[in-house]
Amino acid sequence: MKRILVLFPKEWDRIEFARPEYAREFEFVYAGFDLFRFPDNARLLGFDVFRFVNQVVARFRHERLDGVFSNNEYFGTLIAAVVAEKLGLPGNDPRVVLTAQHKFYARRAFAAIAPEASPRFAAFAYAVRRREQLPFELPCFVKPVKATFSVLSRRVDTFDELRRHLAFWPFEKYLIKRLLKPYNDLAAWYADFAIDAHHMIAEEILRGVQVNLDGYVHGGRVTVLGVIDENMYPGTSAFRSFEYPSRVPPQVQARMIELAARVLGGIGYRHGFFNLELAWDPDSGQLRLIEINPRMASQLAYLYECVDGVSPYRMLFQLAVGEAPRGERGVPRFRHAASFALRKFDGKPLGAHPTPDQIARVRRDYPEARLMLYLKRGASLAREMKWLGSYRYAVVNMGAASANDLHQRFHALRRQLFLESDFAAGL
Repeated sequence: MKRILVLFPKEWDRIEFARPEYAREFEFVYAGFDLFRFPDNARLLGFDVFRFVNQVVARFRHERLDGVFSNNEYFGTLIAAVVAEKLGLPGNDPRVVLTAQHKFYARRAFAAIAPEASPRFAAFAYAVRRREQLPFELPCFVKPVKATFSVLSRRVDTFDELRRHLAFWPFEKYLIKRLLKPYNDLAAWYADFAIDAHHMIAEEILRGVQVNLDGYVHGGRVTVLGVIDENMYPGTSAFRSFEYPSRVPPQVQARMIELAARVLGGIGYRHGFFNLELAWDPDSGQLRLIEINPRMASQLAYLYECVDGVSPYRMLFQLAVGEAPRGERGVPRFRHAASFALRKFDGKPLGAHPTPDQIARVRRDYPEARLMLYLKRGASLAREMKWLGSYRYAVVNMGAASANDLHQRFHALRRQLFLESDFAAGL
C-alpha cells in the first residue's frame, strides 16, 4: 500500500479519497487547513510557510511516505513541490510552479515560447491611483498576478472603474496580504522576481470560445485527457458551466494540444497534473493561452470519469508516487457531462437553504450527481461579491446520454432543491 501526503485537501478531494476502491491501494495522510471554511481559515492570520514546511519535513523524515501532492492553488501546490524536493519524493520543480502561478512571469515565459498565442500584458501595483500609473490602454481585462477562482478578475472600461474595483477596506487589505505572503516568502527564497505577488496584471481583452485543457506530465512527456468548454453567465466573466466533450472542432483541439506541449516543455514542466485555459476565436482561428494552473482541476475530474471511464484521481495518485499513470479505462456511463455553477448576482443570500431531507432525496433520485453547497451570509458573502462580482452557492456535477438530457436533468435537480438561480438567463 502506498502512503500519500495530501496538503490542504479540497472538498472535491475528500469525496474521492472516501471511495472504497482506493482503500486497498492507498493510505492518505493530511496536513494543512481549509482556507474557505471557518474556523479553519482563521489559521491564515498566523500562518508561516517556512515553519509549516519545516514541521512537515521533520515529521516525514521519520515516517514512511511514498508521495505528496495538493490540488490547492493558493498554498498547497507550491508547498507540495517544496516538500517533495526536500524529502526526495516525486514532484515538480518549485521554480516552475512559482513561474506558472505568477501571471506576469508566466505571461513573459509564454511570450518567449509561443508569441503568436500570447496576449499583450503589463503589470501594475494594487495601489494604482492615477491613470498614468496604469501602463496599458483601456478597456482591458485585469486580474491579480497571483489568485484563483477568478478573484478580482474583470473587464474595466475606465480608470475610475478600476480605482473602485481596487478600493479595499483595511481588513480586506490585510487579508489579501496574508493570502499572498506564503507565495511571496517562497518566491523570495527560490526565485528572483522583481514583481512580487502584490500586483495586478492588465491584458488585452480576448475574444471567442474559452476552454480548459487537462492532462499530466510524467518524465517530461505530456499526456492530455481532454478539452472542456467553459460557458459564462451572459455579459460577465463568471463561469456558468464546464461541459465535456468540447464542441471545438478536432483539428483546433489538436492545435491546442500542440501548443500546450510546447509551452509546458518550454517552462520546464516535467511532473504532475496541469489545467490550461485557452481562448479560440472561430472567426480568425487564433489561439490564445490564458494561463497554466500547475495542478489538477479537481472540480472537473469527474467529467472525464463520466464520459471516458477514466479516473484522473487514480492517475494523480500514481504520479504522486512516481509511477507512470496506467490510464485504466472502465465502462463510460454517459456521452455528456458538465459541472454547473449556480450563482447570484444581486448580493442577497439564498432565500431558503436545502434541508437534509431534500438533499438526501436528490442524492437518491440522481445517483450520478455530485452536489457541493457553498452557503454564505454576512461579511463572507459581501467579500465574495466584491472580489468576484457574484456569489457561487452551489456546484452540480452530473452526466447524461445527451447534452439536452443533461440540461433537463440539471434543472429538474435544481427545482427539486428549490435553488434560486440566475442560471437560466441566456440559455
